[in-house]
Amino acid sequence: MIQMGVLMLAAVLRNIGDTDLDVTDTVTVNDPGPDDVIVKITHTGVCHSDVSAMNGTIPQPAPAVLGHEGAGIIEAVGENVTEVSVGDHVIVVWSPPCGSCKFCIDHKSPNLCMTVQFGSMMIPHFREGDEDVHAMAGAGTFAEQTLLPKQAVVKIDPDIPLDIASLIGCGVMTGAGAALNTAKVTPGSSVIVYGAGGVGVAAIQGARIAGAAEIVAVDLNDAKLDDARRFGATHAVKPDDVDGVKLEVTGGDGFDFSLECIGNPSTMRASYDAIRRGGTACIVGVGRPEEMVQFSAFELFFSEKILVGSYYGGTDVRSDFHRLLRLYKQGKLDLEGMITRRIKIDEINPALEAVRKGEVIRQVIEF
Repeated sequence: MIQMGVLMLAAVLRNIGDTDLDVTDTVTVNDPGPDDVIVKITHTGVCHSDVSAMNGTIPQPAPAVLGHEGAGIIEAVGENVTEVSVGDHVIVVWSPPCGSCKFCIDHKSPNLCMTVQFGSMMIPHFREGDEDVHAMAGAGTFAEQTLLPKQAVVKIDPDIPLDIASLIGCGVMTGAGAALNTAKVTPGSSVIVYGAGGVGVAAIQGARIAGAAEIVAVDLNDAKLDDARRFGATHAVKPDDVDGVKLEVTGGDGFDFSLECIGNPSTMRASYDAIRRGGTACIVGVGRPEEMVQFSAFELFFSEKILVGSYYGGTDVRSDFHRLLRLYKQGKLDLEGMITRRIKIDEINPALEAVRKGEVIRQVIEF
């Protein structure tokens, strides 16, 4: 068992804009407060959001232990923690609901609660000598241990493999949740998904689970298009072929739903253009704050299209994590097939480069 206060392995972002993380054994985790837990991270996914934190797309103080898509075992709990116990298997929640604010109760949108996350992001979770080290999104799963508020873990059955469980923590919940919770894809509908990376593949699976009759995946990468077909896309095309498949599938009217899983202004605009009048365009990808998407004042009125963002798949992690794990157990949600590589923490920088190049669906670090 790893002991608190003992030096451990971690991957640290030293400065925003760095292209590599510093894998070091000079970091310690802070002691838990009365409402905190310590989690021994056994597995953590490498997500495109990690790259986005490095390049400044997602705001992140540095230095910071990156990683936010993790699973592990509770090693210590604060004196007020009764929800989990030492030895419990858990999934890390990077945007946890507080359970008592207006978003959690009145608006029924716990995924939009910022109470716990913002507080956790600003409090250093780690130390390196005399220096504070932050945790990405208040999670910091690229480390052998991490400190979390009690709301930031969801207990799971111990028979769920923790490498599988880790995927639920971000990419799968974000993509599948966008289809199931935010867009609310309907049985028999037509769906177009822009981007067939990890989140896009999860969105394709979510659309399939929802009962969509036609699912079109769009990507520039031939291998990703093959992946998309494997996970449930009925059509897989490059951007130049969208008009043709739109005519084939919808008679030219447009798709019922689009799911944009890239975060690029041009694909956001394309996803809006691809849907029919009255259809739903769901923006899942994370774009840069300074980038803009333009719409005419007339088209917003005339087309009566729904344009909606999806933050963390519109999830209530307290129930949705278990819902996705049930679908996994039932063979309806393929999580094992999404793992392209299993790696160690000292392979993190080549793994990040593979994410940048779009060579993988998901890579999982095993501690």
